[in-house]
Amino acid sequence: MSHPLPVIIDNGTGYTKMGFAGNHEPQYIIPSVIATRDSSKVNKARKGVEDLDFFIGDEAIANQNSYSLSYPVRKGQVDNWDHMERFWEQAIFKYLRCEPEDHHFLLTEPPLNAPENREYTAEIMFESFNVPGLYIAVQAVLALAASWASKDDDQRSLTGCVIDSGDGVTHVIPVAEGYVIGSSIKHIPIAGRSITQFVQQLLRERETGIPPNESMEIAKRIKEKYSYVCPDIVKEFLKYDQDPARFFTTETFTEAITKKTYSVDIGYERFLGPEVFFSPEIASSDYLVPLPEVVDSVIQNSPIDTRRGLYRNIVLSGGSTMFKDFSRRLQRDIRRTVDTRVRLSEEMSQGRVKVQPIDVNVISHRMQRYAVWFGGSMLASSEEFFTVCHSKAAYEEYGPSIARHNAVFGNTV
Repeated sequence: MSHPLPVIIDNGTGYTKMGFAGNHEPQYIIPSVIATRDSSKVNKARKGVEDLDFFIGDEAIANQNSYSLSYPVRKGQVDNWDHMERFWEQAIFKYLRCEPEDHHFLLTEPPLNAPENREYTAEIMFESFNVPGLYIAVQAVLALAASWASKDDDQRSLTGCVIDSGDGVTHVIPVAEGYVIGSSIKHIPIAGRSITQFVQQLLRERETGIPPNESMEIAKRIKEKYSYVCPDIVKEFLKYDQDPARFFTTETFTEAITKKTYSVDIGYERFLGPEVFFSPEIASSDYLVPLPEVVDSVIQNSPIDTRRGLYRNIVLSGGSTMFKDFSRRLQRDIRRTVDTRVRLSEEMSQGRVKVQPIDVNVISHRMQRYAVWFGGSMLASSEEFFTVCHSKAAYEEYGPSIARHNAVFGNTV
């Protein structure tokens, strides 16, 4: 029996990725924002229309002067269910242009998502959109599946440590055979937005010509176009100081309102932005643990028989892991920590115990930016997907509690 293509929607803090199963990239990537009219400001003639009068994504941002903006997803979790339902409504009907009654849906959730949130999701999907089937997948498991694109069939595994870094938050999630080791997960308050704000701060201190209302957008563009991870911050400063003509660059921007042009010198922020992951103290005194240390402690807190598998398969996912040489620096720093621990344990045993070397492997792959969405697209393309989905009939018989548990699948893809 052939089914219409399942719909994959990955709601992130910064962007929502959506499209149909079997594709390599999402058809639409839009900001996770909704613009609604305050019902008290709607004139009497239009009363009752306010539920239909809203925009999502780029259109929402374009209408922010006459509408109020709301971000329904905060730090990976749905914050406003009413706005989330409206967001999905336009995503399905206006962007994907499909009848939800005809398509199975795969939605994503952050690690340690509350079971009640799954119930709310099921309620909206089955009651409001009348979908025939729903599967709610943990983002980390989908990211592991996405990394298979760069591996041979015999190397595919649902055991690994996923570093998922988007716009609002970075998660480090150990997964063993498709099951998330919840007790070991760590959240890091450093992600794309915090790096953009740090670059903005560096530019503010040096560049006086940037219009204040555009400084965040300029910082974001500079971060995305020029930033990279350096192996050693002190040596990098020396390189820039010794040969500024080679490393500093100037870019010209046009002010949106006055249409005047202004130029911005781009220098140290190129490597200082992403360095926040490795030396967080340069940006703030609130959080001081470097990412490699967090990854190592997450794996060390996992069950002992899973640790080698987790070190061997550290998978990157999300836009904030896309900086040039990010994977190389992360692998080097974790390997140093692991090698030091192995050497110390051998010294303490005075040579009586010989520890097998531990293979540390950070995997960067071509599907990394949209890893979660692509992993969902891969898994939803298999026939097995339709057997693990929660069906409308089961929902009507047992209620939303069926969504509390979603079977792990994907080893057969």
